[in-house]
Amino acid sequence: MIPHIEKQTTAEIKAFQELKLQEVLQYVSANSVYYQNLFQEHNIDISKINTLEDLQLIPTTTKEDLQRNNDDFLCVPTNKIIDFATTSGTLGDPVTFGLTDNDLDRLAYNEAISFDCAGIKEGDIVQLMTTMDRRFMAGLAYFLGLRKMKVGVIRVGAGIPELQWDSILKYKPTYLITVPSFLLKLIEYADSHGIDYNNLGIKGAICIGESLRNQDFSNSILADKITSKWNIKLFSTYASTEMSTAFTECEHGVGGHHHPELIIVEVLDDENKPVKEGESGELTITTIGVEAMPLIRFKTGDIVKLHTNPCMCGRNTLRVGPVVGRKQQMIKYKGTTLYPPAMNDVLNDFGAIDNYLIQIYTNDLGTDEIVIKIAVNSPTEEFLTEVKDHFRAKLRVTPKIEFVSKEILNPIVFNPMNRKPTRFVDLRK
Repeated sequence: MIPHIEKQTTAEIKAFQELKLQEVLQYVSANSVYYQNLFQEHNIDISKINTLEDLQLIPTTTKEDLQRNNDDFLCVPTNKIIDFATTSGTLGDPVTFGLTDNDLDRLAYNEAISFDCAGIKEGDIVQLMTTMDRRFMAGLAYFLGLRKMKVGVIRVGAGIPELQWDSILKYKPTYLITVPSFLLKLIEYADSHGIDYNNLGIKGAICIGESLRNQDFSNSILADKITSKWNIKLFSTYASTEMSTAFTECEHGVGGHHHPELIIVEVLDDENKPVKEGESGELTITTIGVEAMPLIRFKTGDIVKLHTNPCMCGRNTLRVGPVVGRKQQMIKYKGTTLYPPAMNDVLNDFGAIDNYLIQIYTNDLGTDEIVIKIAVNSPTEEFLTEVKDHFRAKLRVTPKIEFVSKEILNPIVFNPMNRKPTRFVDLRK
C-alpha cells in the first residue's frame, strides 16, 4: 500500500514537509544540546525557518560533528533507549545511535513501506542474509519491517552458502535480502551441487551495499552477471544508520523512492549550496519523527543525483539515483576523477577475476596512487595486459594491477567482523 502523502502533488508534499520541518526544529531546540549550541552560536531564529529553502540558513552537520559530540545529540534520557546501534566514524571510533521504542516503530514503518515498493506482501517468506548482531541497525530494521508486514522471516545471517541453500530448500522463501555479490557465490555453490535455483519459487532479492544500476538505470555488470544465470528480480535499497530511512526501488528500477513523511532531502555542492537540477552532489538529510537522535542537514558523504520525473508506480516522490561514490573516497588519478564503484564495474567485467581489492595511498609526489590486487586461477601477463587495456578504454587511466592469491585476499575482503565485503582500502595520509 502506497502511503497517501507519496501520491500527492509535489506542492502538497513540499507543504507537508515544511510543517514537519518546523516540528523538528522546535523539538531539537528544546532537547538537543548540540543543536541548542549550534543555533545560539550562529544566531539562528528557528521561527524564521519556514520553508525547505530556509534550511540553508542552518549550517550542515558532519560525521565529525557526530563523533566529537556524540552524547550531545541525544534528546532523551538514557533509560528511554531501547536499542543501541553503531555506525563507522571518520575519526576512528564508531558513533553510537540510540533508538527509543517510538524510533523502532518508525524504523519498522520505514522498512515496511520500502519492502512494499519492492513487491513484498503479507504471505511472503523472506530469507534474511544479513547480520542482526554487532549493533548493526539494518538487520534489525529489516526484521522489524517484515514483522510489521506479517511476512515470515528466516534469519540465517551472512555467508555460508551451504547453510543458505539448506534453509532455502527447507523453508522455500519468496524473497532474499543480501549483498548482491553473495548471490554469485550462491549460484556457484548451486551449480556445483545440482540445485535447480530457477525453479524454487524465489521471486526477487532486495540488495544492499553494492550497486545494481548504472547512472542511466541500466543494469550494472554485477546485476547482469546474476540475472544471466538466475531469473530473479533484483531491487536496490539504500540507507544509513544516521538517517534511519531507506530509499528502495519499485518494480520499475529507476531510483530509490523518497518517503517524505520520514526525511527531508537536499543534494549539495562543495560550498553546501543546492546543486542544479540533474547534477550530482552530496546527499544531505534532515530526519522527521526521530525521537532519540534527530539530525538537521546531516551530510551523508554519498554523492548522488535526484530524479523528479513521475514514476510509473504512482508515487510522486523524488527518487535517489545510484550512489556515484563516497565523497571521502574520491580519487584524483593522473588528472582524472575516479570513485571506487567505477573501478568495480571494470573489474566485474572479467569472469576470471575471483576476487579483488582496491588500495589507494599517497605517493612520494603527494598525489593519489592506486594499486589493484586481483586473484585469478591462471595469472598471465596477457591477462594483465587485457585488464589494463580495459581500464584505459573505460576510465582513460590504468592503475597499477598486481596478482595476489585468493588465500591472501579472501580474509581481507570477506572479514567476518565487517558487515559488507571490503573492496576499497584508503591508506592516504
